[in-house]
Amino acid sequence: MAKGKRALSAQQVAALTDNGTHRVDNQLYLQIREQGTRSWVFRYSRNGKTHWVGLGAANDVPLSRAKELAVVERAKLINGGNPIAERRAVKESLRLEREVKADSPSFAWCAGEYIEAHRASWKNQKHIDQWESTLRMYAGPVIGKLPVDQVTLDHVLKILKPIWVSKPETASRLRGRIEKVLGWATAKTYRRGENPARWAGGELPHLLPAIGKVQKIEHHASVPYVEMPGLMAKLRRLDSTSARALRFTILTGARTGETIGAKWAEIDLEAATWTIPGERMKAGIEHRVALSDAAVALLRSMPQEGELVFPGPKGKMLSNMAMLKCLRGLREDGATVHGFRATFSTWARDETDYPRELIEASLAHAVGNAVEQAYNRSDYLAKRRALMADWGRYCETGPKPSKATDVANSGITTQTAMGAR
Repeated sequence: MAKGKRALSAQQVAALTDNGTHRVDNQLYLQIREQGTRSWVFRYSRNGKTHWVGLGAANDVPLSRAKELAVVERAKLINGGNPIAERRAVKESLRLEREVKADSPSFAWCAGEYIEAHRASWKNQKHIDQWESTLRMYAGPVIGKLPVDQVTLDHVLKILKPIWVSKPETASRLRGRIEKVLGWATAKTYRRGENPARWAGGELPHLLPAIGKVQKIEHHASVPYVEMPGLMAKLRRLDSTSARALRFTILTGARTGETIGAKWAEIDLEAATWTIPGERMKAGIEHRVALSDAAVALLRSMPQEGELVFPGPKGKMLSNMAMLKCLRGLREDGATVHGFRATFSTWARDETDYPRELIEASLAHAVGNAVEQAYNRSDYLAKRRALMADWGRYCETGPKPSKATDVANSGITTQTAMGAR
């Protein structure tokens, strides 16, 4: 122990290296252990016994703060307090608070905590809103206020049964969300045992029909590709932002959200490339679109005013219904904007020899299994240019003459032409 009653300076304290307990100031000591750890301790005597109270690690608590903490402890002693007993009381209070909290949180509280914990990993506010609204609307009345450890299979069935057949997609998503919240609660030790909302390996498959058996899968209605040149001709005659946005969506195979959020800063007209950031992509990964001559010509014909390529009224983002309304004004067959992705895919498979990988990559679909995706870092941009160029020409001018017609017009035989190819 250091000799003398004078307080040590910060420089003197820093120079202490020997293992043991060193006096620094009145009742304030620096404890150095064999492992090299340094911590502050407060020393006091009570009923003939010496007691030590930790004040924190020296790396985290500076000397000036340690002195302030020592003054606080001395004040407690002067007022008849017991520093160690008080600390034990605080620890016990915190322990009891954790136990009460662990035993009592409601399902609604856990759902809110789960959403907050995963908010950063979800793509957009719409996804978060759907989580909150479905749990509040369907689960809330049944288990919202119920302690999460009391949620049973009967509760889950009471929530799901009324909508399992009438709203199978909503019911399936709701079940998955309840399962995740209950799984989170189990991980936080708020509940124990089996997850009653689990499907695989759980009890629900014995009590409810599989969603695939009750759900009628409805694909987005699409325009037959043979009608595309005529439709595009009609769109070219319309002088509206929604019509131009729809033409661009068709030419690029993009989704509605990707088009209405498109910014001029994302487009390189010289390189004929549109780079969509990951936050606007369904898969959350940046996607490069090879722009055809038709798409570039469309963009060059438009004024570059403001940030958005296809601005709505007052420069705000175009409504996600604008293109659909434009399409409905031209057709009455229920075709959707998203359906043009299927139109493009069907045309490419039926009318071209481009490999599946290029077609899927053009639609920003993942190609191959997880291992293939991990090792294949290419987005096939150079090869996709030819595919999108052919699609652009088809949409703007219609199908090319058949090979037989080409050969007949050139005055050579089909066999010679195929041989030359």
